[in-house]
Amino acid sequence: MYNYTDFDTQFIKERNAQFRSQVERRIDGSLTEDEFKPLRLMNGLYLQLHAYMLRVAIPYGTLNSRQMHVLADISDKWDKGYGHFTTRQNIQYNWPQLRDVPDMLDALGEVQMHAIQTSGNTIRNVTADHFAGAAADEIADPRPVAELIRQWSTDHPEFQFLPRKFKVAVTGSPNDRAVTRAHDIGLRMVEREGEAGFEVIVGGGLGRTPMIGKVMREFLPREDLLPYLEAIVSVYNLLGRRDNKYKARIKITVHEHGLDDIRARVEERFALLRPQFTGVDQQLLAGIEADFAPPQFRQEDDVAFRDARQHYPAFRSWSDTNLTKHRVPGYAIVTISLKAHGATPGDATSAQMRLMADLAKRYGHDELRISHEQNVILPHVHKNDLPSVYSALRAAGLGTANIGLISDIIACPGMDYCALATARSIPIAQEIATRFDELKIEHDVGPLKIKISGCINACGHHHVGHIGILGLDRAGVENYQITLGGDGTEDATIGERAGPGFSAEEIVPAVERLVMAYLDLRTESGEAFLNTYRRVGLAPFKEALYPMAQANAA
Repeated sequence: MYNYTDFDTQFIKERNAQFRSQVERRIDGSLTEDEFKPLRLMNGLYLQLHAYMLRVAIPYGTLNSRQMHVLADISDKWDKGYGHFTTRQNIQYNWPQLRDVPDMLDALGEVQMHAIQTSGNTIRNVTADHFAGAAADEIADPRPVAELIRQWSTDHPEFQFLPRKFKVAVTGSPNDRAVTRAHDIGLRMVEREGEAGFEVIVGGGLGRTPMIGKVMREFLPREDLLPYLEAIVSVYNLLGRRDNKYKARIKITVHEHGLDDIRARVEERFALLRPQFTGVDQQLLAGIEADFAPPQFRQEDDVAFRDARQHYPAFRSWSDTNLTKHRVPGYAIVTISLKAHGATPGDATSAQMRLMADLAKRYGHDELRISHEQNVILPHVHKNDLPSVYSALRAAGLGTANIGLISDIIACPGMDYCALATARSIPIAQEIATRFDELKIEHDVGPLKIKISGCINACGHHHVGHIGILGLDRAGVENYQITLGGDGTEDATIGERAGPGFSAEEIVPAVERLVMAYLDLRTESGEAFLNTYRRVGLAPFKEALYPMAQANAA
């Protein structure tokens, strides 16, 4: 992983000192809240429903055991003993005192972490495939490129006051695990005649106007990446709407002007910018790539793993759902579920964070990843170590075997924390997970992604959920709309609204009816929910959702 240079260390130190002074001026009344707001947002500090919230960047989802230990220490010392991992591979602390935030930032700086550009109308934390550097299907590790983009975009003088927030995702695999088509810019590594480059996707995004990104360039050479990104963001900065924040994202700019017009403007700007990039960026990238050299993998037979699978059914079940094929024989990628049935999706206690850090140090070449699906990954674990890893996780409440299943739910903080939310998300996720645990059918159901948002801003990615749930306020009453058939992969699709919403009391039974209908509709046990939906369409699921309407129509 990337190691800070002396410049990086000094930069963070000076930024933190600057913000400490701003916090002191806010506390003594020299700054009003309106004056302080843009300053705190530049440092990842929000004012939520009940308290301040600090959002810490975990660039492209990568961290080591020391960093995870410090995240745990911060939660104990300055918060309430837990942290919330988000869909942008960040961690949020929901209860800090304003006077403590500078100390929190200094603690982060000691382990090469920060909260810069995790908020505001700027380029946010660059995200990547959480299996990067380990996945068997990968063309190349995308994290060095993500780090290059992070360095280029941090405090970029032209892009600190964009029309709206701007999000970039990178994947090195043809199987998209980074939801690139739902980002302002999505970058997918591709190969052409033996040369590695990027498919550049522009104008994706969810929120109140969900759109799937469009391909701006089918193939962009690696050496052209930064000037081309600069061209895109420059054009957006000039054309993006500033009169209406709901129409300010680049997806609206592309929609209003048309892809061809935006492409022509970007190519014109790129032609001017390209000569200014004389190769220094590629030299920097080469240095960054050295920091991402793969660990020294060991070679041995996986007899202990096979023996555990044969004799321990609980371990076999966990290994069936929570392991992914590694590019190195004898190794596996471990996804640690932060979705125990009835738990808050994405939350981890300080004790759990320390355990995951210790497991990474002992068994995982000192690497951890955070996924946009709000889970934690040990990307490099030898299969013979998996029984020990599982035993430790299970004892800490982290051994749930449900990755990709119904209870592996993405959920935003909703109205329990967020000032923008119009409905609760967390209790709905908890109730759904608990109900299907009671029914004991989620393994029979198989892959099914449920995503829940507590407002139209779609932080829970409900638009690309196989079953998406959107919580809204209807005359002071929580109302939950359902969308079906969404997909966040390389075949990205916006889900279709099923019909009228449901009350908080009705939504879990409604989801249960959907799942039972799917079990009746599928042709075989191997046909996943999404495939069944694509085959039969909305109508039979709508009948299951609204049985009274069908009865009245008859």
